[in-house]
Order: sequence, then C-alpha cells, then structure tokens
Amino acid sequence: MLKEFKKFALKGNVIDLAVGVVIGAAFGKVVTSLVEDIIMPLIGLLIGGINFTGLHFKLGDAVLKYGNFIQTIVQFVIIAFSIFLVVKLLNKLKRSEHAVEEETVPELSKEEQLLTEIRDLLKGKQTNE
Repeated sequence: MLKEFKKFALKGNVIDLAVGVVIGAAFGKVVTSLVEDIIMPLIGLLIGGINFTGLHFKLGDAVLKYGNFIQTIVQFVIIAFSIFLVVKLLNKLKRSEHAVEEETVPELSKEEQLLTEIRDLLKGKQTNE
C-alpha cells in the first residue's frame, strides 16, 4: 500500500494540483487585500464614505450584517474576474506558443515531397480497391 501511495503522490497530476492549490491560496490573499484595502475604500468614497462592513440592521435580537454579504459578493466578482483574466492570458500564451511551433516546421526536401506524394497516391489506390 505504501508503494501505491508513493506512486500516486509522485504522479505529475497530484504535484501539479498541489502547486495549483498553493498558488491559488496565495493569489486569493492578494485579491482579498486588493478588494479590502484598495477597491472597497474607493467604492466607499464614491458612494459617500459608506463602509459596507458596518451595514447591518437588527431584527429582534438577531443582527443581519448585509454589509459583509455585499463585500463578500464584490470580492467574489473581483476574484472571478481576476481568474478569468489569468486564464485568458494563459490561453493566449499557449496559442502563441503553438503558432511559433507551427512556423518552425522545416520545409520538406524534394525527395520527401515526392515520397509524400507517392504515399498519398498509394493510399488513394488502396481505398479505391
């Protein structure tokens, strides 16, 4: 069982996942700080200095903190948008890498071109028979 666990733990997918979780947690902290320390104070200024976290009302003995809920929604939207931008950037980089790889395909020599044509003709004959 120890060998199986070692094989599982050392697979590339598990290690990639672990790295992704650690980077995601760090990225989440950066985005949370961006929201709490920069964006929310600016939004508070724009709407008259209101701090969302202080918004609440009492219903009997219960305190409904809808300001925290609003702040959490704003954080979610910003985090989701940030992840969207990162994924979009990564996809763009992947596409540009593939474009570079396609451009670097060497041209075929005359012999290779002729052999390719012969191969294609032979394939055509086999499918017709």
